[in-house]
Amino acid sequence: MTRPATEAGELTITRVYDAPRDAVWRAWTEPDQIARWWGKRGWRTPPESVTLDVRPGGAFRLTSISDADGAEMRHDGVYREVVEPERLVFAELRAGGAVGTVTLTDLGDGRTEMTFHTTMRTSAAIREAARGGLNSAFDRLADLLDHPHDPGAAA
Repeated sequence: MTRPATEAGELTITRVYDAPRDAVWRAWTEPDQIARWWGKRGWRTPPESVTLDVRPGGAFRLTSISDADGAEMRHDGVYREVVEPERLVFAELRAGGAVGTVTLTDLGDGRTEMTFHTTMRTSAAIREAARGGLNSAFDRLADLLDHPHDPGAAA
């Protein structure tokens, strides 16, 4: 059986949220908040699986679980850079050493532009699957930001 070729590739997704930058920052850096939106629709992230030690060298860990079949997707990483409330850089310890950067730009009027950029060593097909999963997760993030006090808003 032939394995798909792996190559270094980049993926960038930009979203504008109707929420202040501090709210988007908290959604990325507070365990109870990231647990509400991390993962594509149909997956959940139990809060007890989340460790966010938001400082350079600190751990980024969480596990998402598929509602359909119970499959688990674990993320283990380390923060490389933390500039509150505008930039996070983290490196996955698995997934081919992918490095993700989240940049938050205050657009005024309570809106925030979020740019997520990652480099990963994988096949083009897996990168496109990752794009779909990330877009679904970022839709869930929008739901959370629109309804921060509704526990089911990002489901």
